[in-house]
Order: sequence, then C-alpha cells, then structure tokens
Amino acid sequence: MVRKCLKLVIAFMAVATHAVAAPPPETRPAVAATAAPTAPENSTLTKTDVDAWLDGLMPYALSRGAIAGAVVVVVKDGAVLTQRGFGYSDVEKRTPVDPEKTLFRPGSVSKLFTWTAVMQLVQEGKLDLDTDVNTYLDFKIPPREGKPITLRNIMTHTTGFEEAVRRLIADDVEKPEPLGTVLKRWTPERIFAPGTTPAYSNYATGLAGYIVERVSGVPFDDYIEQRIFAPLGMKYSTFRQPLPAELKPLMSQSYRTASGEAMPFEVVDAPPAGSLSTSGADIAKFMTAHLANGGPLLSPETAKTMHTTFLDMIPPLNRMALGFYEQNQNGYRIIGHSGGTQRFFTYLWLLIDENVGVYISLNSVGKDGAPSAIHNALITGFMDRYFPGTPQDGTVDAKTAAAHARMMAGNYIASRRSDSTFLRTGAFAGQMKVTVDADGGMLVPNLRTPGGEPRAWKQIAPFVWREVGGKQRLAAKVVDGKVQRFSIDAGSAAVVFEPVPWHANTAWLNPAMLLAAVVLLLTALSWPAGAIARRVYGAPLALTGRARLRYHVVRGAAALALLVCAGWLFVFSAMMQQGLSAINGKYDGLVVALQTGAMIGFFGLLGVALWNAWSVWTGGRGWGSRVWSVLLVLAAVIVLWAAATFGMLGYGLNY
Repeated sequence: MVRKCLKLVIAFMAVATHAVAAPPPETRPAVAATAAPTAPENSTLTKTDVDAWLDGLMPYALSRGAIAGAVVVVVKDGAVLTQRGFGYSDVEKRTPVDPEKTLFRPGSVSKLFTWTAVMQLVQEGKLDLDTDVNTYLDFKIPPREGKPITLRNIMTHTTGFEEAVRRLIADDVEKPEPLGTVLKRWTPERIFAPGTTPAYSNYATGLAGYIVERVSGVPFDDYIEQRIFAPLGMKYSTFRQPLPAELKPLMSQSYRTASGEAMPFEVVDAPPAGSLSTSGADIAKFMTAHLANGGPLLSPETAKTMHTTFLDMIPPLNRMALGFYEQNQNGYRIIGHSGGTQRFFTYLWLLIDENVGVYISLNSVGKDGAPSAIHNALITGFMDRYFPGTPQDGTVDAKTAAAHARMMAGNYIASRRSDSTFLRTGAFAGQMKVTVDADGGMLVPNLRTPGGEPRAWKQIAPFVWREVGGKQRLAAKVVDGKVQRFSIDAGSAAVVFEPVPWHANTAWLNPAMLLAAVVLLLTALSWPAGAIARRVYGAPLALTGRARLRYHVVRGAAALALLVCAGWLFVFSAMMQQGLSAINGKYDGLVVALQTGAMIGFFGLLGVALWNAWSVWTGGRGWGSRVWSVLLVLAAVIVLWAAATFGMLGYGLNY
C-alpha cells in the first residue's frame, strides 16, 4: 500500500504541476514511434522541403499518439514559411484544423505576451525591473530573508514562491473572478530567497499581469488587445474567458484521446499566466515581431535586453532570459517557451540569430506521453535537418568520472514544489534518485528517453554529462566537494534539484514507512481476528479493567491511523485521476476531515503506543509483548515523522 500510495502521489503531482507551465524533464515512457524521419544531406529550409518533412512526421505521430489535431507554424526572415493544420479541431464534426483561424490554448506561451507587456512599460519608464513589486501593488508581498521580490525575479522565475495549484484551471466557469481578487485570495509562501533559485511560478506571472493592469490604468485583457494584438493584426487571439462570441465558433475542441469525447473549455484562474486562445497564423505574427528585434512592439534595445539578459544558475546548462528560456541545440542559440493546460500542449522556439521561429500546439493528452515525444521529435528533427551540428564535447578520465558519479549519488527534490501544504507529500514522495552503475557510471532512473528507456550519461567536463546518443546535458553545482544542485538542459531555466535533507530522504524513510505499515496493519487486524477466534472457540477475552481498555484502545488507534492514511491515498488517487478540476474544492470536506484525523490519529497513536509500552514493561508481560510494544512505539514515531515531513499535520485549504 505504501508503494502504491507513493506512485499515485508522484503521478498526481505530475498532473498538478504540468498545467500552465514549463514542463519538467520528461520522466514517463513516450510514444517511441514519433521519431523524425532521417534527414537527407543538404536539406534546405524551404516551404516545399518543410511541408514534405512534416507530412512524413505529423500524421503518423498524431495517429500513433492518439492526438486529435495539431497546428505547426514555421516563420523565416520576417514571413511565414509554412503554417499547417493536422488532424481535427472537432472530431465528431470532422472539422480539420485551420492554421489561419482555428484557436488553440497555448498555456504558458501566454506568459511571453505578459512579459512583452512588462517590457513595454519598462521601455516607457513606468516600470523598473529591480524595484520592489510592492511599489506597484495594492497589497503586500512579504519579504524573504529581508529581501523583496522584483519584476526581474518574476521574469526569471526566481521569486521563491512555492507551487500553487488550487483553482489554477477549471472547466466552464461562467464568470471568472477579477485578477486582483485571485491574487489576494492567497499568497503562496516564499521557500527560497529571491534571485537564488529557479522555481517556476504561475502566481508570480499573475502578479506581473496585475502590475501591468495597475500601472497602465487599463484592464489586462484590454492592454494586450490594444498594445500587442492590434499592432500585429492578431484578429484571432484573446486572453478573455469565456471566449468572445465572435471567436467561440473557431475554438478547437480538446480531448483526452482522439477517440474520446470533447472536453469543456478551460478557464485559467490567473489569465496572464496562461489564458491565451490563438491561431497558428496569429502566433506567427508574434514570433516574427520578436525575431525582428521587437518589431512594432519593442525597441531594438529593449528586445535585445529581453532576449539576451540571462540568469546563470548551473553553467553551462540552458539559462533563463527575461521571460524566455534557452533551449540551445546543435550550437545554435534558441530561446522559447512551452505551455500546457490540461489538454493542450504547446512549444514555441525562436532561433534568434537565424531569424527562424517554430511553433507547435496539440489539442489532446493522447497516450504514453505523446505530446512531449512529438515536441521532441519536431524540434530535434527540425534542427538536425536544417541546422545540423555536432557538439565539441570534452572527455573526463574514467577514475575521475567514477568519483564524480559517486559524489552525485543520492536523493534530490525539485525546487518547483508545494512546501507548506499537504501537496508537499507529492514533492517529497517524488524524489529524484541518482545512482551509480556497476561500471561507475551515473544513472538517473527518472530521466528517460522519449522511447521510455533509461538515459545513459557520459561525463564531458567536470560535473557535466551528456546523454549518450542525445542532445541533453546534465550538470551540477559543487561547492567544497558537495553537490549543491543539479539540473538538465530541458528544464534548467525553471527548475533545479537539490539534495533532500536527511530527515526526509526516502532512501530510509520508505523502508521505515513500510515497516510501520506492517506493524500497524498486524496490530489492527489482531482486533477482528482475535474476536473471530474467540467466537469460534467460545473463549472470552482474558483481560479486565485497564488491561482490557488498553487492548481495545491500542488496536483502535492503529486502525484509525491506517484509516487516515487510506483516506489520503484516496484523495491523491482521486485528484490524479480526475485532473486539476478535482483540486478546486470538490474534496474540501474530506481534506479537512483527514487533517483533523491526522492530528488526532497520529499524535494519539504515539500517546497510546507509549502508554501501552509503559504498561507492558512495568506489568510483568512476556518478551513477545515487550518487543511488540517497542515496535508499536517505533511505528507511531515513524508515522508521525512522515506526516510532519510530508506536510500532513495542520489545517488549510490553500494549496
């Protein structure tokens, strides 16, 4: 049961944190058959060649991945090279995707519009990237370690906010709350000092949009329409929720799989973080503007600042720019952003020095991690076909490589996580494990290829590895001979992994919890088992007075603790299976009951176990009873320890 619970929690947190977000490094098996066709020699970036290549990749990839529809756009030298729709925007009506007019939900790609709006106001002298954001707000964000957050922190995802997922996305909300109301409802805790640690935050992006609204004096939706959509001629785009009447018929349906039913329109709680609905052709105009040094949106100086101001966290991995993050490949500089709602999955890349942009959006979850596999196949295949290059990696001798792998071994926790709520369970249960193989090589079991196979890593520089046969690099920051953090290229701009504190390390805590579960289960089962045996053999319970009371209380406490654990297992399982909509209050009553049960059950179990042990050891009982009483105390301590570590003690429905 413990192992199953941990798997469910990990999967749930993957669902909860993916929405409206830059996705973490791929950890699930994906659709292996979406690999791009082999690139012929001397491929040229022309519409004819790109279309032929896409025709060989996309239809089969969508079919194999159970994706209903997709849009792909490539821009080059200030013009659309090609824009293609694949599959259907409405499966039931057999409506094909129209790249000109069909609207998709690009999730966190919306943030690029918010960041562009911020930089427009910076350019006008109305905002300063390094001023305390409280200067622009009508409520206060408390400091962390005496330091406030700034717009630069927000744009580089280094505000230090913990993850917030409750009501992040909901289905078919008729009248969303105003942005200011959403932000004031709950301020997530700051778990890192500002500017120190990348930890992706949708809440922080909401703050940026609210600042745009307050400083400009124009509602956020209106500002984006007036200052970004209108200058670019983006007629098929909106941040508004629900959709305006004239755009609603153009909205693509979304699906879990291509053969499933169409799902409701998703409403993003903080629109600046991910509420954009747009067509492929409109996104082409936005990409072209940024590739043209800001076009009509930004001055060349401001655009250059936005595109080239990088935050170095773990050299030489990809870095965070102001709103964009690096995704360099084959020696070419790429900046971009990914985005995901519950059912739309998107990626935007700008080869900023080559004046080329690529965009893809999918309207289905599909199967076996298909969106990530298709994204990877598209950009890797595109780069290898039109911008090939071989990395000039160094080498590290075997002895040093083995020593560095041993230093890396251990359990790590992601910087992007919930920390003050019960969702802390997911973060700590889903620890990233690094091990060493028989040959002294480093293994990271969670990081797998798009085909689902474990990645092999070769060290190419001190504490820098490249996946064998792949593009990704993994690197660590080491101080005084100790690993401080590591990440990989795919997610290094937005998340790092840091060593887990010893008290929360699942290397020992998981076996301990398994032991506790066995002891509590046997204790609880002895209650009905004993009653049945006595009934069968007609033997009364040979205990009276306090001994009889203790017998029942001990077993009742064990049963209550197990019941609370089972209840949390059910909550995480339900939330995982039902998606983000289930996090929006559906289980509030049960969560409060479980929080109460945890406080009573886990503390009560320890008290009862200690009482039982004292009574057994002072009452002349046999060694069997004494040993079991000690095991029961140990189990109670472990359960309470785990509950405290995983954030299950306390109250609150903000998460």
